[in-house]
Amino acid sequence: MTGLPSAPVEKVIVTYKSSAAEAGSNAAAKSDAADKAARTGERLSFERRLAGGAALVDLGGDASKQDVAEVMAAFKADPQVAAVEPDIRAYPMAITPNDTDYAKQWDLFEATGGMNVPSAWDTTTGSGVTVAVIDTGYAAHTDLAANVVSGYDFISTAADARDGNGRDADAKDEGDWNATDGECGTGSTASNSSWHGTHVAGTIAAVTHNSKGIAGIAYNAKIQPVRVLGKCGGSSSDIADAITWASGGSVPGVPANPTPAKVINLSLGGASSTCPSVYQTAINGAVSRGTTVVVAAGNSNANASGFTPANCSNVITVASTNRAGSRSYYSNYGTVVDVAAPGGETRNATDTPGTVTTPENAIYSTLNSGLTTQSTETYKPYQGTSMAAPHIAGLAALLESAKSTLTPADIETAIKNNARPLPGTCSGGCGTGIADAAKTVAAVTGTTTPPTGNVFTNTNNVTISDNTTVSSSIAVSGLSGNAPAALKVDVDIKHTYRGDLVIDLVAPDGTVRNLKQSSSSDGADNVLATYTVDASSELANGTWKLQVRDVYSGDTGYIDSWSLTF
Repeated sequence: MTGLPSAPVEKVIVTYKSSAAEAGSNAAAKSDAADKAARTGERLSFERRLAGGAALVDLGGDASKQDVAEVMAAFKADPQVAAVEPDIRAYPMAITPNDTDYAKQWDLFEATGGMNVPSAWDTTTGSGVTVAVIDTGYAAHTDLAANVVSGYDFISTAADARDGNGRDADAKDEGDWNATDGECGTGSTASNSSWHGTHVAGTIAAVTHNSKGIAGIAYNAKIQPVRVLGKCGGSSSDIADAITWASGGSVPGVPANPTPAKVINLSLGGASSTCPSVYQTAINGAVSRGTTVVVAAGNSNANASGFTPANCSNVITVASTNRAGSRSYYSNYGTVVDVAAPGGETRNATDTPGTVTTPENAIYSTLNSGLTTQSTETYKPYQGTSMAAPHIAGLAALLESAKSTLTPADIETAIKNNARPLPGTCSGGCGTGIADAAKTVAAVTGTTTPPTGNVFTNTNNVTISDNTTVSSSIAVSGLSGNAPAALKVDVDIKHTYRGDLVIDLVAPDGTVRNLKQSSSSDGADNVLATYTVDASSELANGTWKLQVRDVYSGDTGYIDSWSLTF
C-alpha cells in the first residue's frame, strides 16, 4: 500500500481517573458524555466500555476537525479525565500479490480449505529465515532464483546422483526418472522426472509481488536446496547426514553449512514401523540446534505410524486436506499426525489412478517441463502430503521471522494450538486441524488477527441478572445461500464467575447450537472467546441471537459485544 486513506474521526476514547465515578459506571459515563455534548453543542453519546476500562464516545458521525478538537479540549479540561484520544483507523499493510497465478492458490486464501496466509503477511513474510528443502534438488526457476541460497548434494552413489560423482556442492536436480518397470525394485514403474523439490520450494518461498507465477507462503525467506533423492529415491544414511548439515551440524568430509536453516522440510518417507535411529539422532541434533523439522505424513491412506520419518519424535508430522477441508483421500492419518494443511487433489478418489481430472483442486507451484533432464521452467498442480508439509514449513518460517526466540517446541505448539477444526471430515485423525497462519502468527506476536469474510457485530450492552435468560440480536442481510460450515462466533461477556453461564447461538429458524455449558468449577471472570459452529444447514440471512442463561445466584454481568463472521 503506497498511501493511507484519510478518514474522519468519528469517536474519541476517554480514560477517566480511577477515583472518578465514570471509571466504573456506564451510567456515569453516559451522563458525562451528555454533559460534554451540552457544553460543546455536539451530538455526543457513550457507546461502550473498552477492555482496558476506557469509555468510547461517539461524536455523532459528522464532526469536523474543529469539532473534534473542541470535544477533546472539553474532556481534557475535566479534572476527572486522565486522557482523551481520537479513535483512529488502522489499515492492513499487506496487499494482494500481483503474481499472475495467485488466483489459483486457493490453499493460501480460501475460507473453507485454505490456510489463511494473506492476513499473516501484515506481520511477517519470513525475512531472515532459511528453509532447507531436503529433496530432489533444485531445477532453475526465475520465480525462485532470488530466494535460493547455496545448498549441497548428499547423494553418495554416483549412479543414483546422475552427475558423474558422489557428494558435491551442486544441489542441481539431475532428474529422478526411471526408464523401465522394475528398475527400482519389484513393483516399481517407469516414470518421468518429478522435479519434486522445486515444487515444494515454490510453496514455501516463491518470489512474490513480481507480476509472474505464484506467491510463496514465506516469500522473503530463503530456500536451501539439499539433494538426497535421485534415481530410485534416497538412502536414510544420506538423508540423516543432510538433516545434520542443513541445521548447522558437522558431517565428515563435507564443508560446514555457511547458512544453516532454521526450518527443514522433509516431503519424503518410506515404510517402517519404527523411526530408524539414524533418523532420530539426526533430528534430535537439528532440534537441539534450534531447527524446526517438518515431515509429510505419507500418501498410502494408512496409519502414519507405519511410515518414517513421519513416526519420528521431535518433528511436526503433516496430513493433507483437500479444497473442501476434508482429509485428502490418499493422506495418511493417525495419532502421530500433529496437524493438517492443504495438499490438494488432482483427481477424485473414484477417478482412474494416474489421471488428472481436478487440477484446479491441487497445489499449484513451480516446476520444470523436462521429462528426464531439465528443460524450460513451468508451473504445475501436484497433490500429496509432500505438498501439505511445505505449507507448515512456510508457516514455521513466518513464526521464526516474527519472533526469533521461539524454539522448535514453541513453534510446534503454536501451530497445533491455533489450528481450526476441519470443516470437512477426517477418518483416522488429522491432528489438531487445519493450520491457520494468521491466527498462529497473531498468537505468538500478541497481535490481533484481522477478520476475514463478512463480519456482523452488535456492541449494545445487555445486562445479565441472576437466574435470567437474555439475548442479543444481529440482523444479517446481503448474503446469498447458507451460512458456512465454520461460522465464527466471537463473544465478549463481562461476568464474574463465568461458570454461571450457558451460552447458545440461536439461528433465524430457531435452531439452538450450544457454545458453552455452565460449570460450578469455573470461577474465572468473563467470557472472551471465539466459537466455531457448523451452520451450513441454515440460511445466512435473518436474525441470529446470542442467548445467555445465568443458572446460579451471586454473580452478574452483561453482554459487552458479539459478532458473526461468515
